[in-house]
Amino acid sequence: MKFTRSASSNWKGTGMDGKGLITTQSKTLDNAQLSFKTRFEQGVGTNPEELIAAAHSGCFTMQLSFLLSEAGFVPEDLNTEAKVTFEDGTITLIHLDLTGKVTGISADDFQKTAQKAKEICPISKLLNTKITLLATLLV
Repeated sequence: MKFTRSASSNWKGTGMDGKGLITTQSKTLDNAQLSFKTRFEQGVGTNPEELIAAAHSGCFTMQLSFLLSEAGFVPEDLNTEAKVTFEDGTITLIHLDLTGKVTGISADDFQKTAQKAKEICPISKLLNTKITLLATLLV
């Protein structure tokens, strides 16, 4: 399977005082605000690190659901929070915090499957940073 997805950005002004907009092909983001404040402080809008966290958590969780299904398990509920750490101009860490409810799977098999999903998720393979995972199986 091969496909291409796209997003576009527009920026006006300086890095500190300018403002930008981000739009995705699906229009899920449609002229979403981007600025110095939304990236480095607090403000209404988004930022690249938040978008990376969203992409990584979504990709990892979907990858895990495929692996669990292939092993004969039906994931009842999988929740992943991705935390992207930006430090001195570099993304230094992404931490995935997973909780899952999967009937019939052992805690050990859940851990192994989650680790495999972390390693083979396309977004994990794309990123050049340390990626950690805490996986909790709910009973």
